Amino acid sequence: MGFFVEYGILNPETEQYAGTGRVNISIPAVKEEAQRIEDLGFDGLCAPEAGHDAFLALMPVAEHTKRITMATNVAIAFPRSPLVTAQIAWDLQQYSGGRFRLGLGTQVKGHNELRYCTPWTAAPGPRLREYILTMKAMFESFKDPAKPKKFEGEHYTYTLMPPFFNPGPIDHKDPPIYLAAVNKYMCRLVGELCAGTRLHPIGTFAYTRDVAMREIEKGAHKTGRSLKDIDVVGVPFLAIGPDDAAVEKAKRALKQQIAFYASTRTYHAVLEYHGWEDVGQELHRLSREGKWTEMPDCITDEMLEEWAIVATYDELIPKLIERSRGLYTTIQLGIPTKLMKDTDRVRDMIAQLHAA
Repeated sequence: MGFFVEYGILNPETEQYAGTGRVNISIPAVKEEAQRIEDLGFDGLCAPEAGHDAFLALMPVAEHTKRITMATNVAIAFPRSPLVTAQIAWDLQQYSGGRFRLGLGTQVKGHNELRYCTPWTAAPGPRLREYILTMKAMFESFKDPAKPKKFEGEHYTYTLMPPFFNPGPIDHKDPPIYLAAVNKYMCRLVGELCAGTRLHPIGTFAYTRDVAMREIEKGAHKTGRSLKDIDVVGVPFLAIGPDDAAVEKAKRALKQQIAFYASTRTYHAVLEYHGWEDVGQELHRLSREGKWTEMPDCITDEMLEEWAIVATYDELIPKLIERSRGLYTTIQLGIPTKLMKDTDRVRDMIAQLHAA
């Protein structure tokens, strides 16, 4: 069986990672993009929370497509109460005809407190575990309003759901929950409680194989499951172009993106795995000083090869299949806008991934 293939809408461009430029959105544009993605043969699409709400853009997707799945990639959990998230997910699952996937992440302490204005009350892993269990209790309450289920934990208490406020059952299964995961605790949590993981692209292929997959499997064993029960969504970095010159240009743009993520200390476990601790510290320093355009110089070509598929268009799919087989069940194919206009080539790429 081949790969399930996704495409991301409203993803940040290089300029946004460098501190300039923004992605503007409109309902007609989202509708047209979603219909085009479905027509090209993709199996699903996802929307990030990168300057825009991750849920809202999926409403026109639900209305104007028939087949593809739609997911948040990812919505930030703690600024939203479990009930707010559960209700949105429940409604989107119904509106889409059962095609919605709830992707959640925690973000880091500084962004929660200073950007989202949300208290950081405890370590994110245990708190997110309770957040998921609370939502699962809410889903059970929605399915059977006469017997609302409760949850009482250290971080969240859910004991009240009057019939007036209960949305009631829907015609589809519970929204599947996916977690963004890099570090070991989150990977184990995925295996224990979730339908899948949306692996952060900062995790290299080697780190994913040697660390993330093993931890996911450990978590799955806690609840009598195996890796086969977990949808592992890979979002491999791509430095691609029609020829070698274009690939070199794409490499520079990708180094800007990787440097942005690698400056975040939460993700430094990946850098430590490869022995790149000093690079992580330097990137963090430059980010604190706002020197975004200087950061790509810290990422060498050798490091880029660990993170990314570096290839011409003709080389892309064979290389991607080779490095993804045995790791991912779903691939988010982040190909450039210009390539997306070559519809025959894109359809062929998707077909190759389906047949892999």
